[in-house]
Amino acid sequence: MFTRLSLLAFVLLAVASPMFAQGTTNTGGGIVLTNAFSMALASGLCALAQGRAVAGAAEAIARNPGAGAVIRGLGLLGLIFIESLALYTLVIIFVKG
Repeated sequence: MFTRLSLLAFVLLAVASPMFAQGTTNTGGGIVLTNAFSMALASGLCALAQGRAVAGAAEAIARNPGAGAVIRGLGLLGLIFIESLALYTLVIIFVKG
């Protein structure tokens, strides 16, 4: 186990050493990677939340069909708020980048 960790540390240091040798020029590659990671994280979590919200709304309508209109309206409002998280992240990426 120790040999694997030491090999991993050596490889990480070998890969990172050209990054430290760049000097003062900054190409902005880290910013693009950060933007892509934050958008991927926000989109993935939004997809999970929307799936759970739709599943909960469908289950609630199945249990009480008389309240279907209210549940559907509140579910749609919840989906709008969940999707706004991804849109806010996209706006922040464009403003920052």
